[in-house]
Parts: sequence; structure tokens; C-alpha cells
Amino acid sequence: MTKVTAEAKSLGTVDLRIPSKAEWVAVARLTVAAIANRLPFTVEDIEDLKLAIAEACTYVIQAGGEREHIDITCDTGSDFLTIRVRDHGAIHPESAPRRPSGGSVEGLGIFLIQALMDDVKHTPEGESGGELVMTKRVGS
Repeated sequence: MTKVTAEAKSLGTVDLRIPSKAEWVAVARLTVAAIANRLPFTVEDIEDLKLAIAEACTYVIQAGGEREHIDITCDTGSDFLTIRVRDHGAIHPESAPRRPSGGSVEGLGIFLIQALMDDVKHTPEGESGGELVMTKRVGS
């Protein structure tokens, strides 16, 4: 897999802040779908992106306690979409299982994200949180 490098040209960035409540996850899904639709992604790729952002937001909401909002940044290139979900202390995928085991759904969201996206990274920033960075490339 080829990783998106810092030299990759950005076509634009969209910032979104939604309340940290389940009823707002659909807004994140629709926003990501609208952005991906402007790029040459297939319908299947767009569905993968929608599921990945929904899982990331749901994970933040479930793990985040009393967080007020979720910050989402979508950076577009001619052949990729990178989505950053600012977790404010909620996402710690290094402690989640890489595969669900024993029928448990714990860690399933992170497992799905890793399966659907081409590159997934977590950048911890201590108590203030970090970012879950997910990249999907066209044609992958």
C-alpha cells in the first residue's frame, strides 16, 4: 500500500464540528458522503467511508463520557480522502482488540475502520485527546 505523503496536493479541506450525541452521527455520514462524491470514488468506496466515519463518531460518543463535540476534518486530494476525528481523549485504538474475539463487540468499530480504510493512525496527545486519522485512496 502506498501511503499519502505530506507532498500530496490537497484539493481542499472541510472542517465539521458536531455535538457528541448519537443523533448527529448522520450529519457526519452525509458530509463525508458529499465530499467523497466530488472525488472519483465508487459507490462502494463511499459506503465504506460512511461506515468508517459513523464507527469513529460512535466510538468517540461511547468512550467520551461528557464530551461536548466531535471535530472532524476532511482533507481531499485528487485520489484520496483523509478524515481526522479529534477525540478529545476518547479514542485509544491501541487498547482495542485488532479483531473481535469470543463474540464480543468490544473493539468491533475500530476493527471495521481498519478493514474499510487504507491507512488508520492514532496520534495520542495525552489527557487532551488525540486524532484518529483515516485515509481512503481511490481505486483501492
